Formats: sequence, structure tokens, C-alpha cells
Amino acid sequence: MVKLTDTEKNILRGDQGRLQQKALENIVRYAEVLGAEELCKVTKATLGLGAQPYLDHIRSDNYDQIFSRVYMCTDEVLDVSHNKFSASCFCMTCTENCDAEDYAEVGLSKEYFDKNSSFLEIARAAGVSMASTCAPYLLGWLPLKGEHFVTTESSNAMFCNSLLGACGNPDGVEAAAWSAICGRTPKWGLHCAENRYATHEFKIECSAQSAIDWDVIGYTIGRILPTGGIPVITGHFAYPNIAAVKQLFASIATTSGAVMCHILGMTPEGQTLDMATGGRGVEGTFNITADDYAESLVMLCDGTQGAVDYVSLGCPHYTLEEIQDVANYLADKKIKDGVRFHVWTAYPLKEMARVSGYLTIIEKAGGRIMTSSCPIMVGESIMKNSKGVALDGAKQAHYIRSMTDAAVYYGDKYRCIDAALSGRWDS
Repeated sequence: MVKLTDTEKNILRGDQGRLQQKALENIVRYAEVLGAEELCKVTKATLGLGAQPYLDHIRSDNYDQIFSRVYMCTDEVLDVSHNKFSASCFCMTCTENCDAEDYAEVGLSKEYFDKNSSFLEIARAAGVSMASTCAPYLLGWLPLKGEHFVTTESSNAMFCNSLLGACGNPDGVEAAAWSAICGRTPKWGLHCAENRYATHEFKIECSAQSAIDWDVIGYTIGRILPTGGIPVITGHFAYPNIAAVKQLFASIATTSGAVMCHILGMTPEGQTLDMATGGRGVEGTFNITADDYAESLVMLCDGTQGAVDYVSLGCPHYTLEEIQDVANYLADKKIKDGVRFHVWTAYPLKEMARVSGYLTIIEKAGGRIMTSSCPIMVGESIMKNSKGVALDGAKQAHYIRSMTDAAVYYGDKYRCIDAALSGRWDS
């Protein structure tokens, strides 16, 4: 039996309307399945909304019916369009399946683009802020220590648990929507202090200087980490910057089920090894060597050299500083004819890149700054007929292999830009 507060009992009774009531009914059932004894108040949420492809299985043009069937898991048609999500929970959209402005560039139809825009407009009217990014912390979505959040993006959960001290789990689109509507989630997993302690130590003995180093380190940690484990990273290295930690967390989440990682001395709850482990010590210790690093690279990058006709940077979405790096490197250069070059970010950051002059430089070179999505989210249409794809994100390189017959190359942004300039990946 889940213990409810008076406020939660009022919501469950229907005092705040049927939509909130149904959302809390689902959350209570969710909590019962998980074995959670109580709920916690959610103050931040990211949501997977828009025209997701699986929504087509609900053969209807009525968004209330679509949302009710898919997100609320009911045949009852609930009024979404004229209801507000929880006033106490700040909600932003996660990545979508289409660029916010240019559907043709990613191989999608005007019909799909218009449907996506209309669905997002309904969400906006319901109180959801439009961001459409996997890295909402770059835009001020910042749950701090003591706050509870829900998110549909695993790397975002990693970032907020590991660096901000906030508490949350990555949820499915349905459970995240319930929480955003009623402002509650089951108190389980990383919402509970006793589940946040590190279980396995990873001593870094390989290069740990650049974002690509930390990307490969994260991929390596994730593939070695025992199921259910939480890593703590130790060793003699300089703390990674924002670009590096977002790569680290995305790649750990790609190859493992972990949603928290202690970086000794950097994580609020991991200032010392004893603090990180709750005084219990670790269950095992692993050394990440240069050989382990090289083994991960082989998994991520095809060993051949060859033609490249699509280059994608920005998984997770790029910071303004990373966009500046690309612009500076591309200044007075020209991307080879026949090569498509995309830099992915959130659209507020694209506007900042525009007023900073970086957008003009990248476009003059023949590239594009894209927003709201990524090749994984868009799907096969973005790489149709590609022969060689170059990427600077381990997460992209890992998942895209199942989406294309093209050669998949992986390296840092400068190596990827060089491939765009020459039209080749050279070993």
C-alpha cells in the first residue's frame, strides 16, 4: 500500500480534474509494481512529445485520443489540449524526430513536420516549454541537490545525478508524462539516498585530457560495469569540462544501465571514496588502461579508410563553446562537394551561434547547424544512400551501426571536420 499525503489524496479524488487524477492513478500503480512505499514531489521533467513514429499506430487525428491511448494508457479520451500540466513541475521537451525548421534536410516530409509542430503546439499550450534537446541543463533546466526530477534522456539523468546532486531516474515517455501532469513519481531507485552509493571503482590509467578521451572512457566503463553497478572514477587526471562530462555520461549510459557516476572529488556526493561508497567500500576495482581504450575504439570506428559523405557532430547537443570551436576550425575552409555536414544543438544555442557569427562561418563553409534532434532520433532517412558516416559521439557511433550499411567512423570533432573537408576518412 502506497502511503499518500493529503494533497495526493485530493488529486486522486479528482479535486484537480480527471487528467491529473488519471496520471496519479497510474503513478500509484507504478509505485506498487516497483515496491515503492511513498511518492516524491517532482520539480523538473523532460518529456518525449511531438509526432513520435509509434503514435501512427493510433489511427486518429484527435490528439486527445492519441495522448490518452499512448501516454495515459487508457481508452478513455482525456482532455489534454485544455489542461495544464502540474504548476509545480517545470517541463521541457526532449529531443524530437525532426529538426525544428528544416524537415527536407533530414529526409522527412512536410506532412510529418506539420504534424510534429501541431503536437508540440498542444504541449506548449498545456504548459510545456519548448526546448527539444537531450542536454536541457545547457538551457537552464537545472534540478539542484535535493530536487527530484524525471527525464526521458539517460545522459541527462546521469548529468543531474552525478554533477548536480539532484535525484532522478530515466523514465519511459509514459511515466514521465504522468509525473509531469500530477507532479509526483514513485520514491525508488536514484530518488532514494541509499541507492546512490558507488559500487565499483574505475582507476583511469589511459589518456583523460579531451572530450573524446572521456567519451571513450565512458564507453569502456559502461561495457565493463557489472549489471546494477554505480561507478566511481579515480586516478590522476584534471577534472573534465562540460563538453567532456556530457560525453562521458552519454557513453556510460549507452553501454550500461547506470544512471549515476561518481567522479571522485567532483561529484557532490563523492568528495572522498568513503563518501562515494557510503562507507561500505567497493565491490570491485577495474583499471582502465590504454589497451582498454584501444579496444573500445575498435568497437566504435571501422578499421578501414574510405569515402565519407555525411558528418554529424553533437551527441549530446553541442555547447556554444563547441560550436565556436567548429567555426574557428572551419574559417576560410570549404567542405567538399557532396558531403553533408551537420552540427546538432538546441535551437536557443543556434540563435546564440547566429548572433555570435559562428552560424555564418559554418554555413559559408558548406555546413549546417541543426536543432531539436539527431541522426538516431531522425532515423534512417537522414543517412539514406550514405557510403561513409563520420561521428564524434560514441553514443551515435554505437547505435547508428544498426541503422545504416555505410561505413561508420568515429573520432574527435577536428578529425571529423577534416573528413568533411576531404571527403575521406584516413587512418
